[in-house]
Amino acid sequence: MTKIITVANQKGGVGKTTTSVNLAAGLAVSEVNTLLIDMDPQANATIGCGIEYQSADQTIYNVLVDSLDINEHIYSTEIPFLEVVPSSPQLVGAEIEMVSMISRESILKKAIKHLEKEYKYIIIDCPPSLGLLTINSLTAAQSVLIPIQCEYYAMEGLGQLLNTIRLVQRNLNRDLQIEGVLITMYDSRIRLSREVTEQVRSHFKEKVYKTIIRRNVRLGESPSFGKPIILYDASSAGAQDYMNLVGEILHNDDQTTR
Repeated sequence: MTKIITVANQKGGVGKTTTSVNLAAGLAVSEVNTLLIDMDPQANATIGCGIEYQSADQTIYNVLVDSLDINEHIYSTEIPFLEVVPSSPQLVGAEIEMVSMISRESILKKAIKHLEKEYKYIIIDCPPSLGLLTINSLTAAQSVLIPIQCEYYAMEGLGQLLNTIRLVQRNLNRDLQIEGVLITMYDSRIRLSREVTEQVRSHFKEKVYKTIIRRNVRLGESPSFGKPIILYDASSAGAQDYMNLVGEILHNDDQTTR
């Protein structure tokens, strides 16, 4: 059975796309068939997987707006078990074009149902907003992973995100759960990082992953080379942290299915 995880936080700069790319890549190097869907018009997840959106003729925009077959919009990557449905700046106008469509909140969910290849995991990278693209991503998913950065006002806006999740649960996707809360950009030398971690753990309890993503220069460099961290520098702290996250998710899912 396919598990669909949406990575969402309407606040920018929290490590959302970094998490989407490196979680998907980490699952793939674990020889798990994985599809990454880039729902962000900035197309950073697309670029981070080595795909130039300028040369991608077919993107998620065509699937959502033109109702084209999602199977014809899947691109291979350097990692054998990882494939990507790319985004493009065209997606900026998609929300306006989708407004008049029937069941506009469920377009992505319907598209995914027609996938011919079976994936163990589908990871969806959302834009930093709570618009129609994010609503589609939440409606299509079984769970949502929320990255939170170790900085001032880390919890700011989370109430709005959690309220949106509740609305989606009530009206569009009763099965949607919080997959987990991931602490990112952690620096043990800074007191604020420790304080934010304590605050997040106090609020979300067992939903917070044991894995913490540390600040790491190599992790920040890897997108500019079009590579997930596991390909760019497998020995870096960033690669180790994301592989630990992959291990934690696979373990939790294995425990759930037993």
